[in-house]
Amino acid sequence: MHSTDLTRGHSLWSAGDWWPPIGWWPRPARDLTSAGAATSSASFVLPPRAESVHAARSYASGSLCGWGMGDIAGDLELVVSELATNALRHGLLLDRRDAARRATEPIRMSMIRRDSLVTCAFADPGAAPPVMRDPSPLEPGGMGLHIVESMSLRWGWHPLPPAGKVVWAVLKS
Repeated sequence: MHSTDLTRGHSLWSAGDWWPPIGWWPRPARDLTSAGAATSSASFVLPPRAESVHAARSYASGSLCGWGMGDIAGDLELVVSELATNALRHGLLLDRRDAARRATEPIRMSMIRRDSLVTCAFADPGAAPPVMRDPSPLEPGGMGLHIVESMSLRWGWHPLPPAGKVVWAVLKS
């Protein structure tokens, strides 16, 4: 899934801006909720370190409990683990042209609640789209996006001009 609906008014949001824009909900998932749905949000910045995956899971679970949506905490923690790992592993892959900037740029995690739905989104500085792979049976890893797809109502990604992307998933309580 792919969409480039990242404008709010006439200003274009970039990976360096505070993200997500107020009222953001992924275009390919807008049919899942009503326009006047109650909204809450929580954002978290992940330093580019492996232990950030655990911190993101804990933050997601705590936010859900605060919203009275603890029933989906286990599912969302799994989705958060996969998306955070992918953002750190693939979104921070370095090339010689922008190695200094990307090595220190954080991953931004946001959760947006609309009624019984929660979108979890990760913004990272990598431009490559997420790719669902079919790893061999003996290959460790490679099933992350399959897990995200099976646990969520819908998932997708958006480019963040001039650089970066956001990968998101919607879950229902």
